[in-house]
Amino acid sequence: MKKPTKRLTALLMAGMLCLGLVAGCGKDGGSQGKNFSGTKDTLVVATMAETPTLSPVEHNATAGYYMNLMNFTCLMRLDEDLNPVPDLAESYEAISDTEWEFKLRQDVKFHDGTSMKAEDVKASLEWAKGFAEVSLYNDNIQSVEVVDDYTVRITTPTPSPVLLFNLTQHGNAIVPKKLIDEGHDFNTQPIGTGPYKFVSWTRGDQVEFEAFEDYYLGEPSIKHVTWKIIPEGSSRTIALEAGEVDLVIEVEAMDVERIQENDKLATIQYMPTSVTWVMLNNEKQFMDNENIRHAINCAIDKESVVTVALNGLGKPALAQMPTNIPGVTEENADQYDVEKAKEWLEKSGVDPAEIKFSIICSDDTKKRAGEVVQANLKEIGIECTLESMDLATYLSATAEGDFVAAIGGYGMSDTISYFNGVFHSKSINASNKSRMNNPEIDALIDQASKTIDKEEREALTTQCAAMLNQICSQAPLYQTISLRAFNADLEGVTINDAGDLRIENISWKK
Repeated sequence: MKKPTKRLTALLMAGMLCLGLVAGCGKDGGSQGKNFSGTKDTLVVATMAETPTLSPVEHNATAGYYMNLMNFTCLMRLDEDLNPVPDLAESYEAISDTEWEFKLRQDVKFHDGTSMKAEDVKASLEWAKGFAEVSLYNDNIQSVEVVDDYTVRITTPTPSPVLLFNLTQHGNAIVPKKLIDEGHDFNTQPIGTGPYKFVSWTRGDQVEFEAFEDYYLGEPSIKHVTWKIIPEGSSRTIALEAGEVDLVIEVEAMDVERIQENDKLATIQYMPTSVTWVMLNNEKQFMDNENIRHAINCAIDKESVVTVALNGLGKPALAQMPTNIPGVTEENADQYDVEKAKEWLEKSGVDPAEIKFSIICSDDTKKRAGEVVQANLKEIGIECTLESMDLATYLSATAEGDFVAAIGGYGMSDTISYFNGVFHSKSINASNKSRMNNPEIDALIDQASKTIDKEEREALTTQCAAMLNQICSQAPLYQTISLRAFNADLEGVTINDAGDLRIENISWKK
């Protein structure tokens, strides 16, 4: 479990620049250790992006996931080591290679006061299969059978090593069958079994929640939680220092040292299982040429991207997948090499002067990364522009393929699920933003998806990863070292590498 720290390691700090740090905001400023909300049962959280929806099944966005953690729970959840463990399920058993039986907790209530039973689980999992945004989490669920009021049996079409992991994901949240049958709008009234109940959503400003008294793991200590949408990084920092917010989800890289010098504030760090890329739409002119994609990838100085965009708080990415999930390899991955980039261009047969496109950026960090990429590509004769776009529009445009290039990322703590989400053709129009459609890759992913033996599965995923580096559907940029910053009077703030922040476990020091 990651614990709060006042500083990053000396190695990380050595890599940081002082650019953008503001003097005079050290130990004399900040919170003075107070709970700025005025009570010991309120928390104000600042986040960069607004969720596209409060429904658990109509999105695959990180901002939506944060909201879903407040309202909903699943049969399983990820523990601190990213292993799936029982949540709404009390226990589970593999009956055969394709059958799993789950015993349910008998003390679970929905926010509408009704008790959760097996028929709700069956209805929820079947309902979720109708939403393309979360299909990668449930396409391996063939059927769900009610054995008794508190037992369900799930059948998969083939052996599935990722079923338990998939059952931790927001797309498989459990909701009342009665509401599904009535056509309830879970976006405007998200009713689940989570630790908090929805209160209100002021679009563009904030989302409010209140503690659920009948939450099966006990009513949270903090009774009122407000998520404030503050897109600009330095504004989030200022709000934290001024006491207007108590916890910041996305810490502005340029402000890290200043925050950590304030002894009234604390930080916690983790390495997300995600990669940020220049996503290249493989269906568009020029980007459908593998040689041009390699040229773009080779031309980008990723060390400089990490320095400029993240203030050193990250690791340059060479491979198409994160370094902290099984099966990663840098075999066939491109290195930064301007001359090699020019060779790839020559091999493509395209005059670089003809290659013109825009790169969509949905926040300040992506824009800083884009500025480096823009300058790097100019060195090999490719002209590109940067286009700012709000997150909701960005998500829609990139999912629908209405773009040529965009800076974005994807996080998933299971290798098979990561491959299915980013590279399998079935995820086109959802999380496969490069729109890569390669039958050989699809077949490898499908084979790994039904391989139970761990060593055999990792051999297949490593083979697939090497092929993906060769295909180069997009240009990897970095893996971030992410931080959360908060009032030092808060306790119980922990986080895993999936980014799960359990606000129900947080409290104010007495």
